[in-house]
Amino acid sequence: MPAETLDDLDKRIVEELCVSSQGSFRQIAKRLGVHPTTLIQRVKNLEAKGVINGYRAVIDYLKLGYEFMAMVHIYVEGDILEIQKKVTDIEQVISVFDVTGEYDSIAWVACGGREEFSDVVKSILAIKGVKKTNTSVILNIVKDPMLFVPHVLRAEPEE
Repeated sequence: MPAETLDDLDKRIVEELCVSSQGSFRQIAKRLGVHPTTLIQRVKNLEAKGVINGYRAVIDYLKLGYEFMAMVHIYVEGDILEIQKKVTDIEQVISVFDVTGEYDSIAWVACGGREEFSDVVKSILAIKGVKKTNTSVILNIVKDPMLFVPHVLRAEPEE
């Protein structure tokens, strides 16, 4: 759904829920200056349209013991969609990105340690059609992607 089809209130709701979906509909409605029933109906509509696909906590992986994270660049010879599905099924894989450029996919991996990470990379390399991998170890997450608020959806400030 293009952002242009959202009105200002929908944009404000999406932004508010991106910033924090904690609290009751009543509290969120108050922050937005709308009636709770209006907010509930708008949120249900945004969910039905697939704009909002769920809610979750923003997790600090390091504090949970995932001290070894990396981006694994995957070079593929074969059915890329099938390979991406198999990579996605690996428990330690946070995300799989279909990309252009030198490699065909990137897997964001989080592990408790070096040995577990080594096993994950070997699992990826064992998938039929994976030609090779190249790994970039993540030293720090400077900007967490889960904190991204889409600029396109930001409502214009009211005057």
